[in-house]
Amino acid sequence: MIFDPAIWVGAILMGLSLGLLGSGGSILTVPLLVYIAHEPEKMAIAESLMIVGLVALTGSISQFMKRLVDIKLVMVFGIPSMFAAYLGAYLSQFVGAQVQMLIFSFVMLGASVFMLKPLKAPENSESTQNEKTNSHLSSSQYLVLVVAGICVGTLAGLVGVGGGFLIVPALLLIAKTTMRKAIATSLFIIAMQSFAGFAKYSYLLNTQEFTFNLPLMFLVTACAIAGVLVGGKIVNKLPQARLKQFFGVALIPLSLFILFSNV
Repeated sequence: MIFDPAIWVGAILMGLSLGLLGSGGSILTVPLLVYIAHEPEKMAIAESLMIVGLVALTGSISQFMKRLVDIKLVMVFGIPSMFAAYLGAYLSQFVGAQVQMLIFSFVMLGASVFMLKPLKAPENSESTQNEKTNSHLSSSQYLVLVVAGICVGTLAGLVGVGGGFLIVPALLLIAKTTMRKAIATSLFIIAMQSFAGFAKYSYLLNTQEFTFNLPLMFLVTACAIAGVLVGGKIVNKLPQARLKQFFGVALIPLSLFILFSNV
């Protein structure tokens, strides 16, 4: 099964999307594991969190070294998101696999809307001056970021998505950060919440004597990391807006397929 070329291609595309867009790619992991690798739904969601976490962490390391990861936003958004992902994974034991996949299909439709909708960073956001951490957020902005982090993290833990398509707009529109910092910080936050959610799933599934498909997880992670590294190298050479629109359109039939497969 792990030699199925479709698995290799799907994993590379996932990594490319994360490297090019900072979001969206992780939402391909669950369908890849369920419909191509034929993993049980709950197992696929758990495995997806570990795979997405490792890929996002790899993509964020170089960004962290360039000081593009906004530590303040990691604290305000990422830490609540991490604990919420653990909560979402805990809640998953009370939700059937079919319901989780239905929720996932709607999340995917939402992701396609975000991809198709033009999103602009604040004016002059790419200037060197504005690469500095924004230290003038109001208390209400902090509160909104915390609440957004809790919502995104809970969703991530429940259905196994990274949530970058929600994190990046939140950091841009609420924190008024730059696009470069939003993408880099999003990858770091995705890694945090993914590992937290996987930790809880690992405990829950172990109590039911499930075992993870480690060769499959390793293969998908390795291919996706290769994709994210390539994406990071060519990101400045491709029209990101067009790529987002293409990805958004491609998500629609896939989300509808998952929806009608679980109705």
